[in-house]
Amino acid sequence: MTAAIRPRALPLAALATGLLTLTGCAALGLERPPSAQQPLPTVDKPSPSAKPSARADGSTLTDDQARAALITETDLGAPWSATRGAATWRDALLKASTTAGECQRLLDALYSDELLGAPARVAVGLDDDDTEAQLRYQIAARRPSDVDAALEWLQTMPVQCARFTATSENGLVEDVQVQDAPLPEVGDVRQGLHVTVATTTSDDQDVFLTMDLAAVRVGEDAFALTNAGLGDVPNDATQLAVQIGALRLADVRKQGRAQV
Repeated sequence: MTAAIRPRALPLAALATGLLTLTGCAALGLERPPSAQQPLPTVDKPSPSAKPSARADGSTLTDDQARAALITETDLGAPWSATRGAATWRDALLKASTTAGECQRLLDALYSDELLGAPARVAVGLDDDDTEAQLRYQIAARRPSDVDAALEWLQTMPVQCARFTATSENGLVEDVQVQDAPLPEVGDVRQGLHVTVATTTSDDQDVFLTMDLAAVRVGEDAFALTNAGLGDVPNDATQLAVQIGALRLADVRKQGRAQV
């Protein structure tokens, strides 16, 4: 099924009054593209000779190196470009509450863009000018043990929060579903999720938000990304971002060790 073309900047009031139209997308089972055909192996291993990190999070990367590890619109190619601002659906749909146990923690992580449990060290936002999806990619500022704990928690979400009801701040009742999502076999530890949020506005207009989530640890460093939009989102961009991100982070880490 195909979502109708949507305006990029929809004010919060427009969503609440039904000006957001996504015809035929209230069904809860959109088909998703297959995962990457050529999984990439882990290419980075901790070096016993590496200089101990002076950072509290254990990273051996300088701030410049962390920024160099970010992906860019050039990596993804057209139609991706530098973001022009946060999507209005973030406040309209993700700022929500639920009584379903750990699912509130998940909603909070989605809204704050803190999949690994803390603010990003560096981040970049990209827009798909065709589908109007948005991809946010970040290098984490967390110790490996904290990253692994966050990944273990994310792994439980397709069971603990497979399907639950939430209520947005503007009173929309949301049907949220969470599924495990395959990722390319890169890095040391990884987890992907596919999250959908379906709701209906006061004038019976269907709204459907799709989010691909990924988090990967590469040695002592990690990255996370969200690829989200109204309707479906390009899963091939998620797969490519994970592949390129893991390889770039591993390469930057190697360069850093070579300079020690």
